[in-house]
Amino acid sequence: MPSDKKVALVTGATRGIGLETARQLGQKGIAVIVGGRTAQAAQEAADKLVAENIEAYPVGLDITKDTDRKAAASFVAEKFGKLDILVNNAGVGGEGGLLNAHTIETTEEELQSVFNANLFSVVAITREFLPLLKKSPAGRIVNLGSIVGSLTLQSMPGSPISPFKAFAYNASKTALNQFTVHLAAELKSTNIKVNSAHPGWVKTELGTQHAQMEIVDGAKTSVELALIGEDGPNGKFIHLGKELPW
Repeated sequence: MPSDKKVALVTGATRGIGLETARQLGQKGIAVIVGGRTAQAAQEAADKLVAENIEAYPVGLDITKDTDRKAAASFVAEKFGKLDILVNNAGVGGEGGLLNAHTIETTEEELQSVFNANLFSVVAITREFLPLLKKSPAGRIVNLGSIVGSLTLQSMPGSPISPFKAFAYNASKTALNQFTVHLAAELKSTNIKVNSAHPGWVKTELGTQHAQMEIVDGAKTSVELALIGEDGPNGKFIHLGKELPW
C-alpha cells in the first residue's frame, strides 16, 4: 500500500451509519479498518466492503474493553504505522428509546452504561490512537454526536427536539460535545482537527423507521468532517456542512 494512502478507523462499523461511513470513505480510496464488537461481526462487514472493491480490514473492537482498544491500536501500528482518520461512531441508546422521557427516574445502571459507551470509552479509544494520529500529516477525529445533546435547542421554547428527552443518552452526547471542544483546543497547535457530527434523524435501530433520513445520507456528515482540509472547521458541531449550536 502506498505510504501516502489515508487510513481510517470507524468504530461500530458493522451496520447502520458506521458501515455506511466506512463504505463512503472506502469509495474515496481510503483504507478502512472496520471496528466491530466481535471479530466475526467485523469480518462479515469487511467482507461486504471488499466485495465492493473497497480496501477494508476487520478488527474486533468492543470500545468498552481496554484489551480490545490496545489490540486494535497495535494492529494499526504494525499494519500501517499511522492513522489518518478516527471516526468514533460506536455508541448506545438509553432504555426506552429517544421518546421515552424519564429524568429523575433514570437508574444508576442506565447512566453508567450509556456514559461508559458514549463518553468514557470514546475518550479512552481516542487516547489509545492519538499517537498514531499524530503521525498523520492531517489527522482527523470525528465524534458522533446528536442534536439532542444541544443545550441551546433543548432549552429553547418550541424547539423541534423538545419531545426527545431521554436523559442518559442526551446528557452523554452533551458531554461528548465538551470532549470535542476541549480536545480540539488541546490539539490546536497540531495537524489534528476534532469535530462533532450530528448525522441527522436516520432510519437506524435507534432512530426507528419514523426517521426522516436514509442511512446513506446519515453518513455524509462524518465523511465530510473526516476529509476536511487545513482550512476546515475545528472544535465545531456540524450537520451537513452547517454549524449547530452547542
